[in-house]
Amino acid sequence: MLNENIKAIRKSKGLSQEELAIKLNVVRQTISKWEQGLSVPDADMLISMSEVLETPVSTLLGETVIEPKIDDLEMISEKLEIINLQFAKNKTMRRKIVHWMFLSLCIVIITIAAVLIVLNSPYLGWDYNDPETAVAGAAFHVFEWVFVRSAPFIFSGSIVGVFLTRKASLG
Repeated sequence: MLNENIKAIRKSKGLSQEELAIKLNVVRQTISKWEQGLSVPDADMLISMSEVLETPVSTLLGETVIEPKIDDLEMISEKLEIINLQFAKNKTMRRKIVHWMFLSLCIVIITIAAVLIVLNSPYLGWDYNDPETAVAGAAFHVFEWVFVRSAPFIFSGSIVGVFLTRKASLG
């Protein structure tokens, strides 16, 4: 049973007898003898082998090793392909959303700028003796002041964002 398990696990890990021998610092013929049942590794070698093969010693000594079937590998491969397609679809969707957010931000900035140009700072002619009018006028002025100073940077960044996300969103 040990010989069959060594061989099955070695093959499932994609190792040749020579590769396993190198990792265990023995000659290939030693591996061959173990797999044919002509000799057995000592306890220290079993521990080393379990580490190299990433398999518990108990599995090497007696638990039956079931080699993966081709159908199982194909099923796993198909599931991984589906998962990868879902990730790609989600990534594309996120990129499209970000693209449209940048585009929308550009439109909002242009709209606000147009409204401010048309209004031509109406608060400048207001009567500031009334407290409510004074607060509203100051708030309007602060908004206009902040917008005029920050909008060019935000707009430029949005334009760059639109172009950086454009290629993937159109594809």
